[in-house]
Amino acid sequence: MMALTVALAVLVGVALGLLGGGGAILTVPLLAYVGGLDATRAIASSLLVIAVTSAVGAIAHVRAGRVRWGVALPFGAAAMTVAVGGGLLARFIPGTALLIAFAVIMLAAGGAMLRGRSNTHACDAVRRVPMVKMAVLGVAVGAVSGLVGAGGGFLLVPALAVLTGLPMPAAVGTSLVVIAMQSFAGLTGHLASGQVDWPVAAVVTAAAVVGALIGARFTGAVDPDALRTLFGWFVLVMASVLLAQETTLAVGAASAALIMIGVGTYVTCRRTAYCPLRRLIPRVHPAAAA
Repeated sequence: MMALTVALAVLVGVALGLLGGGGAILTVPLLAYVGGLDATRAIASSLLVIAVTSAVGAIAHVRAGRVRWGVALPFGAAAMTVAVGGGLLARFIPGTALLIAFAVIMLAAGGAMLRGRSNTHACDAVRRVPMVKMAVLGVAVGAVSGLVGAGGGFLLVPALAVLTGLPMPAAVGTSLVVIAMQSFAGLTGHLASGQVDWPVAAVVTAAAVVGALIGARFTGAVDPDALRTLFGWFVLVMASVLLAQETTLAVGAASAALIMIGVGTYVTCRRTAYCPLRRLIPRVHPAAAA
């Protein structure tokens, strides 16, 4: 079982180093269902794995000049302030509730990965973003991280690309710095109650670091859209499995069915001329709308 845990941790690190997010969303299920940790310890230990792995992965991006510090530091500072509180609050919430909340976040993450396309052709000039917007996004990511142990990169990477105009490689590198900052902050909230399983976390962290270094080397060489789509489907499937584990099999099956129908409809409407939803939306002629 430990060999499987290590192998999956390497894949998590590769996804994190390559995409700047996404891999971290699987760390909690990995520790809970493969590593055998209870929900609270899995969430706390995942923050250690994510923090160290993101920091190591960010180093390669810093050396390559793919980190925009003027963006990373404001985002990171806002996220850190909330992540500590989330970590302290998590101990008072039942483990099942935390895992169900995590599954819902996984559904959002998978949908975001399937919906979004990378901004690979954006210019290197960073657009000025109001501090309020940076603070709001940072607070949202920090809350997610501290409370349920997710890195929040699935929110950060597309937001950085859209809001600031960063090209995809720079958005990935910058997001890793933010994830490392807020994950370390969230971890401090869990350390007070001794919730980290250090032996398991150390092994998983070492394996994930190796994967992150591999992923960082291939940033820009691999089609990020194709990889993100594949990973998005995987995250959605894992979310359905998690819901089935923590609630009932019927809930997990219903979730999986709705996911397949929704995503299939979306892809059909986006990539083909035929869209079944158009039959449900009446056409409004300009004269009638006037």
